[in-house]
Amino acid sequence: MSARTTTRTLRILQHVALALFVVFLGFPLLFLVTAAFKTQQELQSPDPQLLPAQWNLDNFVGAIERAGLGQAALNSLVVALATTLVVVAVSLPAAYALARFQTRLRGLATGWILLSQVFPFILIIIPLFLMLRPIGLNNTLAGLVVVYVVWSLPFALWMLRGYVAAIPGELEEAGAMDGASRFRVLRSIIMPLLGPGLVATSLFAFIGSWNEFFFALVLIKDEALQTLPQRLALFVGSEGQVALGQLAAGSLLACIPSLVFFAIIQRRLTSGLLSGAVKG
Repeated sequence: MSARTTTRTLRILQHVALALFVVFLGFPLLFLVTAAFKTQQELQSPDPQLLPAQWNLDNFVGAIERAGLGQAALNSLVVALATTLVVVAVSLPAAYALARFQTRLRGLATGWILLSQVFPFILIIIPLFLMLRPIGLNNTLAGLVVVYVVWSLPFALWMLRGYVAAIPGELEEAGAMDGASRFRVLRSIIMPLLGPGLVATSLFAFIGSWNEFFFALVLIKDEALQTLPQRLALFVGSEGQVALGQLAAGSLLACIPSLVFFAIIQRRLTSGLLSGAVKG
């Protein structure tokens, strides 16, 4: 078999695998969208159809009125934005220090990052609950932000550390030789090149905290403080009965902020790769 034939075969297999991947992800999304616009009779029909016979917004109205999604979405948005800002603010200088400075703390920090990813989150929720209760952060959005920051920080730190390590140290040395201070080097050289890493870290922290359910379920008991995933759980009955139409409509609404956030920052994800450290 010639090299050209082998390359063509591999390319065909890649396209087939990509098509299967798209179908695997696309069908559940298509089902979610169509179910949100179907009536209860259509959803319970013994001969279900993929597309609704008549598109309507009853499920959206019912989901918003039944579960109070407006306040829950606001709570989730506050928690997700606060978590993202804190994670980026803490992980950025820490990642730079881990990538650039050779100290004993570097090995300890790396071990802590890896070890924190090994433990299942269900094992740390009870200790976190016991730690937050004496300081009055239990059943508060601030306490939930603290938990999300603790949970998201190791992975964000590890990811940013890789971005910093990929930046050649010679660029910083050249800036220092031109008389730039360390702060100027960080601002004019490192920060522009870290744009994609900061965007990826922000996206990870935002979506992770926006969609998280288990921590919020354990820590938040006040209905006025519940997050969007908690309110969506109301559509699942105690005996497994699901209000599928309203659940699909609520889940579809819950996807909108993540898509908007991604649309806002995705340009920075690509343009950051083109930002030069030799500017200014």
